[in-house]
Amino acid sequence: MAADTVRVAMLSFAHVHAEGYAKQAKSIENVELVAVWDEEEYGGKQGAERHGVEFYTDLDALLARDDIDGVIVNAITSDHPRFMVKAAEAGKHIFTEKALAITVKECDQIIAAVEKSGVRFMISLPSRCSPDLLLAKKVVTDGLLGDLTFGRGRIAHSASLDRWFGGTSAWFADKARAGGGALFDLGCHRMDVIPWLMGTPTKVTAIINNYTNAYPIDDNSVTLFEFGNRAIGIVDCTWIHRSGPNLLELYGTEGSFVVGHGGLHFETRKLDADAKEKYLAARPAATPTPMEQWVNAIVKGTPQAITIRDGRNLTEVMEAAYRSAETGQAVALPL
Repeated sequence: MAADTVRVAMLSFAHVHAEGYAKQAKSIENVELVAVWDEEEYGGKQGAERHGVEFYTDLDALLARDDIDGVIVNAITSDHPRFMVKAAEAGKHIFTEKALAITVKECDQIIAAVEKSGVRFMISLPSRCSPDLLLAKKVVTDGLLGDLTFGRGRIAHSASLDRWFGGTSAWFADKARAGGGALFDLGCHRMDVIPWLMGTPTKVTAIINNYTNAYPIDDNSVTLFEFGNRAIGIVDCTWIHRSGPNLLELYGTEGSFVVGHGGLHFETRKLDADAKEKYLAARPAATPTPMEQWVNAIVKGTPQAITIRDGRNLTEVMEAAYRSAETGQAVALPL
């Protein structure tokens, strides 16, 4: 690898964000997109043609190239363990779309391979780079809400109502390949953030169902977290809402913080009006995107704010939620 250039290959165009990641990679000055691997079902050949790079159907051949430094994984989720272990064993740095894997057991296989190889790994959890969420994290860390007692994260769109998935994205509605529906796909963003802000959950209870029957997979859910201090967190996630703000809410013994759709409500008994105004004026800026953090870690050795263990923690609460919905029982953590 040249000192300041990271040569990357796309592993599949299966995920709906794959094209966005390809464009993002090409927009970063010291990244060069050089190849695409895929199975024809998922549109990789067309992606390679769009970007003018070589196309592979033999993953081992691609990973054997000495001039490829890292891979961007947009494969179906069920293939993540196999592909990422292979990539790590080949010494390739790994950037992946969420979720890390469908089960915690599979996450641990990936982690073992990554840690043994020493490659740089990044899972795309972009909510953690948002100025609003970074402000929420700072408010909590600084104790301005007191003891957290309740949190809620809502995330929704109309994928089932409008039948978004078909063709190369049809796998999103196949539980064996995707791991789950609305909650496992869209819900990742809030299922990650609520524990990130509120702490390590001790219990998960969930209702996950199929409201529309547009696809043979869940499109509506509510997940309930209990934390060690008895605080309660809720994630409501769906593919069946036309509109409404995707709010993030936090409440504590000393204040509240609510953000969403450009609005911010923040109250605290810890600061007077002038101090609160100064505090908000010094709010955190957006951090580099997950991909930028990954590239900087490879080239400059800079630390990453998002880790592979964060990916494991996300899969753990997802696995617990689906287990709870299937059994009708609360599921204790850790699994």
